[in-house]
Amino acid sequence: MQNEETFTQVTFHYQSGETESFDIPVTPEALQLQLQGLLNQPWLTLHLFDSTVIIRTAKVVKIQVKPPLPEIQGDGIFTDAQRVTPLTHGAKL
Repeated sequence: MQNEETFTQVTFHYQSGETESFDIPVTPEALQLQLQGLLNQPWLTLHLFDSTVIIRTAKVVKIQVKPPLPEIQGDGIFTDAQRVTPLTHGAKL
């Protein structure tokens, strides 16, 4: 049986405003290595224990990954970014 550390939580945010989250049985490092290739696919297929989910990548506007993937670096990558929420908006750090 795989332990919790070998799973990566991925949340897909769709153009429609809906979101779906999945625990994918790969390490964050393995997902990071596959990420660009996965995003270039027109469809992603996730086999769940009770169903299969097929996602059209053209309808995905954002993907959130937990734990973070700090190994991704380069142009357009901002490290140490912080999410602004209603509670933190305008607060001084």
